Amino acid sequence: MNILMLTNTYRPHVGGVARSVEGFANEFRRLGHRVLVAAPVFDGMPKEETDVIRFPAMQRFNGSDFSVPLPIPGRLAAALRQSPPDIVHSHHPFLLGDTALRVAAANRIPIVFTHHTLYERYTHYVPGDSPRMKRFVTELVNGYCSLCDGVIAPSSSIAELLRLRGVTTRIAVIPTGVDLDIFGTGDGPAVRRKYFLSPDTFIVGHVGRLAPEKNLRFLAHAVGRFLLTHENAHFLVAGEGPSRTEMEQIFSTLGLINRIHVTGVVAPSELAAIYHAMDVFAFASHSETQGMVLTEAMAAGVPVVALDAPGVREVVRDRVNGRLLSAEVLDDFVAALSWIASLDRQRKEPLHIEAKKTALEFSMPRTAGMTLDLYESLIGSKPVDKKAGAGRWNSARRQIEKEWHILRNIANAFGGAVLSRPDAAKD
Repeated sequence: MNILMLTNTYRPHVGGVARSVEGFANEFRRLGHRVLVAAPVFDGMPKEETDVIRFPAMQRFNGSDFSVPLPIPGRLAAALRQSPPDIVHSHHPFLLGDTALRVAAANRIPIVFTHHTLYERYTHYVPGDSPRMKRFVTELVNGYCSLCDGVIAPSSSIAELLRLRGVTTRIAVIPTGVDLDIFGTGDGPAVRRKYFLSPDTFIVGHVGRLAPEKNLRFLAHAVGRFLLTHENAHFLVAGEGPSRTEMEQIFSTLGLINRIHVTGVVAPSELAAIYHAMDVFAFASHSETQGMVLTEAMAAGVPVVALDAPGVREVVRDRVNGRLLSAEVLDDFVAALSWIASLDRQRKEPLHIEAKKTALEFSMPRTAGMTLDLYESLIGSKPVDKKAGAGRWNSARRQIEKEWHILRNIANAFGGAVLSRPDAAKD
C-alpha cells in the first residue's frame, strides 16, 4: 500500500503529532508499506531523509516552536507521479491539511484525518485570541472532518466530543501506539547519576512541550508544594518550551530551584532512560486528545498522577495504575503524590504491574494494525464528495481569515507606530 501523510509538524519538532506521524510511518514501513511524508522545513532537521518531502516554512511562528509551511504544489506532484498514493492521511485541518484534501480529490482516493489536537485550546498562539476565535476554529475542524472519508479519534472521549459537535463522518478510535521495545527498557540509574540524584531519591517526573496549554503553572505549584514536605524528593522535567522560565521561577520562589532539573529536548532513546529514573509521572494537562507520554511512562512501569481529562481517563485508572483526580485542586494533587510516595516496595509493585499491562493495550503494532484495517476498508469504496460540507468549512475559514487580517493590520500599525517614534534612531 502507498500511503501519503501530510503534517504541519515533524521531526525534529518535539510534540505528540510529530512523534505520532513518525511512529506510525516507521511501523507501516516495517510491515512493507511505502509511506511518503510531506512536512515543513524545521531548524535542525536531518540532512538526508528517505520518503520525506519538505516544504519551505516560516520558522517559530508568533514566538512558538512551530513552523508554518508554504506549500509548493509542484514539489509534491512530481513525487506522486512516480508513486501514486492509495490513500491520503492528513494530520492537520489547515495549511498542509488543505493540500491533503486537494490531492485526495484530484486522485479520487480516500482521505483520513486524525484529530490529534483540541485546536481551540491553542488559539493563544494566534494574535487576538478570543472566544469568537475559538468558536471559529471549532467550526473549521468540524467542517474539515465532513470533507474526509474517515476520522481517527485518539480516544473515546474525543470521538464522543466530535459526535456531540455534529460530525457524521465515520469515526474510528485509534490511539497512537507506544514502542514497547524502546520504552520498556532504560538505564534509569544512569540518569540519576547524571543529575546527582541518589538511588533512594523520590523522583517526580514530567515529559512534554513546556507550553501554557499543558497547565504547567498548576503542575509546578503542585509538585513544588509536594517537595516542600518531602525533603528527599526532586522534580525531573524532560522538555523545552516557553513555560520553562515560569516553572523555574515558581521553584525559585519556593526556595526549591536546586530540586528541579530540566533536561531540555531529548531523543526517544534517551527519553526511555528518563522515564525509568522516575518514581511517579505527574500530568496536569486538559488539552490532550490522548497523552502519549502517559503510555510511554507506563511502558516503563511508572504510575501516573493526572487530572481527569479527555484522553487521560482512557489511560489512568485510579488506584490501579496511578491516581486520576476529578478536579484541579492543589491539595488533592499533592495528596495523590504523597500517597504514592508513602507506599513501600511491596505495595507499589501492583501499580508497576498494572502500568505495564496498560501500555500493552496501546502497543504500536496493535494500533498500526487498526489503522491499516481502516485504510483497507476505505480503499476501493467511493470517496465522499469533497464538496459536501464545504460551505460550512469555507464559511468558517473566511471568518477566521477576515479576523486574522484585521488583527494583523492592528499589529502592523502598532509596530509601525513604535518604530516611528522620534527617538527610535537613538535606541
